[in-house]
Amino acid sequence: MTKLLLVDDDTELANMLREYLEREDFSVTLAHDGEAGAAAALSGDYALAVLDVMMPKASGMDALSRIRAASDMPVIMLTAKGDDIDRIIGLEMGADDYVQKPCTPRELVARIRAVLRRFQTRESADDIPAQIRVGPLTLWPARRAAQWGEAPLTLTSTEFNLLQVLARNAGKAVSKPDLSEQAMGRPLSRFDRSIDVHMSSIRHKLGLRDDGRTWIQTVRGIGYQLTRE
Repeated sequence: MTKLLLVDDDTELANMLREYLEREDFSVTLAHDGEAGAAAALSGDYALAVLDVMMPKASGMDALSRIRAASDMPVIMLTAKGDDIDRIIGLEMGADDYVQKPCTPRELVARIRAVLRRFQTRESADDIPAQIRVGPLTLWPARRAAQWGEAPLTLTSTEFNLLQVLARNAGKAVSKPDLSEQAMGRPLSRFDRSIDVHMSSIRHKLGLRDDGRTWIQTVRGIGYQLTRE
């Protein structure tokens, strides 16, 4: 069974979600504050962590920061409905996805499975290129490794997937719905800004070209494009 860590100080909600997730063949461990959640996440025992934003001792953001300092394990944030700031900050700090509270257990399961698929799935040896090179960027898909020029490029799982899709289509615009399906494992929902936030983070990591433009261009009305040179 896939082992999950659910960190939420609402014990009634956490127990309800655990009961549902266990019926879906997950093994779930609960923690009820950010300090305990971060420590458990860094134990290496779990395939994915679900973090509530508002918690005692240390917030979900604090826990996420501690996790990302040492691990690329998948993390889903639980955010208050309509709180765009928390969602954007969480994604910028390296969360793989978010779910708005109150959420249905079914929606949470769908998001968990989508994140796990894109984190765990490896293409067959016949389909996967050993290396993808576009300008200063080099990707090794099988190893989930990236390099920018001569330096290692640190990416979250979602950032790696998005950059890989753009690299395979370098010089061509890739639509947001295609990016969502191919890199995030789910359809693009209305008002979902996850891709935009992830792209902003990737752009920051790549820096600017010699001409002052970004390596990833926004194609108005379509999506994004990774320039070749």
